[in-house]
Amino acid sequence: MSGPRLPYQPGHYPTTRLRRNRRDDWSRRLTAENKLGVDDLIWPIFVHEEKEQRIPVASMPGVDRLSIDILAEAAREAVSFGIPAVAIFPVINSQRKNEEGTEAINPKNLVCRAIREIAEQNLNLGIVCDVALDPFTSHGHDGLVRDGYVVNDETVEVLIQQALIQAAAGCTIIAPSDMMDGRVGAIRKALDQAGHERVRILSYAAKYASAFYDPFREAIGSTTNLEQGDKRTYQMDVANSDEALREVALDINEGADMVMVKPGLPYLDIIFRIKETFGLPTYAYQVSGEYAMIACASNQGWLNGKRAILESLKSFKRAGADGILTYFAPQVARWLREEAEEL
Repeated sequence: MSGPRLPYQPGHYPTTRLRRNRRDDWSRRLTAENKLGVDDLIWPIFVHEEKEQRIPVASMPGVDRLSIDILAEAAREAVSFGIPAVAIFPVINSQRKNEEGTEAINPKNLVCRAIREIAEQNLNLGIVCDVALDPFTSHGHDGLVRDGYVVNDETVEVLIQQALIQAAAGCTIIAPSDMMDGRVGAIRKALDQAGHERVRILSYAAKYASAFYDPFREAIGSTTNLEQGDKRTYQMDVANSDEALREVALDINEGADMVMVKPGLPYLDIIFRIKETFGLPTYAYQVSGEYAMIACASNQGWLNGKRAILESLKSFKRAGADGILTYFAPQVARWLREEAEEL
């Protein structure tokens, strides 16, 4: 993202020829305003209960649900590529789900076991964990439902417990994705009181009620449950922009260390406004639907996959994102390493 501009002096043709700097590969690299590096990547990983199994996600070609033992291998792979952090998303067995999402606050649940599996390896790797109830509830909502409505304050009390057990297991970045009012401040206070003041909060501050989440919901098994409703009473209206700034301001005031915009590519304007306004570390989530569009079109030969992937990620950087959660992370890290070796 570029900084403040001087008064515009466009110059005149033919003395000014903007194509000069585009002439050679070296000059294009030298004058690039934004660069994509491995330090910009966070790798979202689905983890499931089975042992020694990779289970493909049908709607996300190239993405698998991993068992915990394979998750450990993926974590080491991330470190080998230089990827700074992974984000864990659980696939909870339907028998463990209920209306209250009580498995979310079980210290021995799948998420906590996955965290410990990575943390015990003492890797130089951040561990990002969602705080929300949707993987654990039988109705698929991010919070508790009372009389058909997702209630706020009662949900926040459960989210606090969820964040505390994740931090105790070794999570280094708590990421509230539920969009309940006041949850960041409540979680920050609870973490500090429990001695987890070093644990960071990456808030899903501007999370929109988007159609681009469906492959993710299929991956974690919450799609069928949500057929009875949607999340528009707590996730943001796709038509709104100013509201995103209010959400971010509230989360910063409550103690968020970093903020996120989700989805990513349809909301580049939101990323730009947030970074310009607040200057806080700002992240974009290239969500499952964005991934699926590029991956499927690439597999059909309709797009040059590598070029499309890199173009999409550089768009996030151009808009002001400090980093991107993307399922393409290991593939992109591999490409970046190969390019560096060729120079």
